[in-house]
Amino acid sequence: MTPAAYLDQHASDLVALLQTLVRRPTVNPPGQNYGEITEHLAQELRDLGLTVRRLAIPHAVQRRVQPTQLDYPRYNVVGCWDAGAAKTVHLNAHYDVVPVSGQWKHGDAFSGAVDKGWVYGRGTADMKGAIASILFALRALRSTGVTPRCNVEVSFTADEETDSVLGAEWLVRHGKLRADYAIVGEGGERDHVCCGHNGVLWFNVTIHGKAAHGSTPQDGINALEKMAELVLGLRHYKKVLSRRKFRAPDGRVLSPTINLGGVFASGEGGKINTVPALATFSIDRRVLATENHAEAERELRAAVKAAAAAIPQCRITLEKVSENFSCYTDPESPFFRAVQESVTRVRRRRAGLTVATGFNDMHFFAQHLKIPTLGYGPSGVNFHAVDERARVTDLVQSAKIYVDLLTTFAG
Repeated sequence: MTPAAYLDQHASDLVALLQTLVRRPTVNPPGQNYGEITEHLAQELRDLGLTVRRLAIPHAVQRRVQPTQLDYPRYNVVGCWDAGAAKTVHLNAHYDVVPVSGQWKHGDAFSGAVDKGWVYGRGTADMKGAIASILFALRALRSTGVTPRCNVEVSFTADEETDSVLGAEWLVRHGKLRADYAIVGEGGERDHVCCGHNGVLWFNVTIHGKAAHGSTPQDGINALEKMAELVLGLRHYKKVLSRRKFRAPDGRVLSPTINLGGVFASGEGGKINTVPALATFSIDRRVLATENHAEAERELRAAVKAAAAAIPQCRITLEKVSENFSCYTDPESPFFRAVQESVTRVRRRRAGLTVATGFNDMHFFAQHLKIPTLGYGPSGVNFHAVDERARVTDLVQSAKIYVDLLTTFAG
């Protein structure tokens, strides 16, 4: 039996594994059930004959990075199949998921219910489905006695849904990885292989006004009104960004974007008859795959400060919340061609290249390890939304693509 035939015959087992993973809610924040799921994933890899390390983040490190979440320890799992080859392909997926809201079709957001060829539940698409496909690709190889042409290294990592500092970032810096090439199981799907992704800069802007009685607003400085003027003042910066273009390999023309006010609020002491003394809003600046992050940050800071300076009595504080770097790998790499060929063979449609507008963990492998890195995994719908789900056929096809690559590419 071939590995592909094995995957066809055992699709129900792949679904059962995904259901097991989904039914362990690993909601981040705060980081629930990380210990339980990483023990399970480590055992899955051991059962497949891999050498496994379950790496706990040192308490002192977490205390410095996440002082409010010390009751939720962080772990990363690494497995290695040494096939005696010269080169190593690394497969990565994160196991954390975003919080749940809304009314789900099957009641429980962590049910893993199967309905008309789809598996429902938080994490099915982002990205426990990729974990299931990776594990079953390895199981198909082991069960059919087929040895990959390259060594295989696998990692299941924490905290991608926040900032990856104790997940993929910690792993590439401290995990002593052997990887020569890397695949992150998201960003590319179906007929497109991802060769890069946008980055992001997150900032909070605080406007400092002056409180006064609502009956004498002239005695105060209304922070809300200043915030409104500042938001309108950033329209010019939006236009500047819209004129900046990058043509992705699939022909799409992308521009950097800025989203204002995903989070906004007044300060303490707010009351209907009080002039607001404080107002805050957030900035989400998406950085193109080919932009320089340091330059993008300097430009953003300058634009906000200039807009504030043009408004009388507008005093602000600009606080950087987080940053995730963009990345772009030359798609002419032989590794990219090999993955495209595997996708084409399995899906029987010519595979193209794409750049993801969202960010993922690709950049840690591409920039820190400086290895060819791409994104490819099973597709899904309603990422981060109600009724998130993954199609069973896509899960199986992704596993077949991983198998095809591992048995044809030697580096």
